[in-house]
Amino acid sequence: MRETLTMDVNRRRILAGSAAGAAGALSWPPDAAQATPLISTLGRDATQYGVKPNSPDDQTRALQRAIDEATRVQAPLALRPGTYRTSMLRLAKGSQLVGVRGATKLVFTGGGPSLLSAEGADGLDITGLSLDGGTIALPQRRGLLHVAASRDTRIADCEITRSGGSGIWLEQVSGDISGNILTDIAVTAIVSFDALGLIVSRNTIKGTRDNGIEILRTAIGDDGTMVLDNSIEDIKAGPGGSGQYGNAINAFRAGNVIVRGNRIRNCDYSAVRGNSASNIQIVGNGVTDVREVALYSEFSFEGAVISGNTVDGAAFGVSVCNFNEGGRIAVVQGNIIRNLIPKRPIGTAPDDDAGIGIYVEADSSVTGNVVENAPSYGIVAGWGRYLRDVVISGNVIRNALAGVGVSVVPGAGAAVVSNNMMSGTPGGAVIGLDHIKPVTSDLTQEGAQRFAQLVIGGNAVRRS
Repeated sequence: MRETLTMDVNRRRILAGSAAGAAGALSWPPDAAQATPLISTLGRDATQYGVKPNSPDDQTRALQRAIDEATRVQAPLALRPGTYRTSMLRLAKGSQLVGVRGATKLVFTGGGPSLLSAEGADGLDITGLSLDGGTIALPQRRGLLHVAASRDTRIADCEITRSGGSGIWLEQVSGDISGNILTDIAVTAIVSFDALGLIVSRNTIKGTRDNGIEILRTAIGDDGTMVLDNSIEDIKAGPGGSGQYGNAINAFRAGNVIVRGNRIRNCDYSAVRGNSASNIQIVGNGVTDVREVALYSEFSFEGAVISGNTVDGAAFGVSVCNFNEGGRIAVVQGNIIRNLIPKRPIGTAPDDDAGIGIYVEADSSVTGNVVENAPSYGIVAGWGRYLRDVVISGNVIRNALAGVGVSVVPGAGAAVVSNNMMSGTPGGAVIGLDHIKPVTSDLTQEGAQRFAQLVIGGNAVRRS
């Protein structure tokens, strides 16, 4: 018993001594308390190389020397809290810059096409920096942070504001762009060309004058970028156009892109626009207040899944179109689309239709969607003869001018319209169309005209 008590007492003394030692180790003098964590846990301290935070003088030369030296020994370069005035800084393979989020700011003074520029910089890591572009105009196809031909790139927890070009511009890059805040961007917040395996996630984008995020390729091909859980709002179509600008997320020629879980609000044109982007997945996004097509898959694509999204306020909910250019194969399932508006924005063709919930053309299934408050049709299938093998089934359409419109012109293909619930559709439940012009009475009524290529049945229609 005495031996046990002695052991417990000795153990308490040892633990007490260890705690005292740890407390002593953490009780640095004020200067050391600031410097030691930067040097010991983050790498090289930039002040070692003559970099002076909050100096009114230009720090370009000292910062570049610090970056080069830290990169040479493969150590992160830590920038203390403060403001650093600088022209363009070049980053190389293995460069790592670490700041204190919201407190370490680089202010661009001009004299180069970007603030931070990297090429062939595999393993690049930029964390916790604020980049202020000062609204200084950048050349075309440049970002305030510009990275080319670099694998395993990580840009995280940075703030980018007042860029006179794009915010982040990537060419042939793989890696992770996450947790960044981009505001007041003159062109597009995040641009990727010819990605090599990229995740763009959890970024906050507010106030751009071209697009929010662009996933682009120089030629049609596999891309595979994942655009996940971003918050994007206030996207303007500054240069005008008929849909090239004013989009929250734009995938162009990029195959196998996943756009999932994004919150999108207040865009001049679309929330998500896939142009010649095969096998695109647009899943689980929340969209409010966009002024053209909310969710778009257009031109020469094969394969689109548009599922589980909510759209509240748009000229058009979903459009899967351009069978004339090879656009085909889609699943439009489980979306809620409501409160559509009757006109598209200025810049589109004046006769472009609007106020439609869902529009499809070829080799597509439209099931389990709810469309409410559509000034025109709840769902439309086909444009003239451009209709083939479409199923419209199990949908709920409420308070639309008409329920379903389907092309019946000579040459139009087959469609099935079955087992839908339609309520409050004074213009009819199912209407035959010549393009957007109605040319039949309600095809669900007894004695209505029949078309060999259409199967219509089992629909529940509440006419009052």
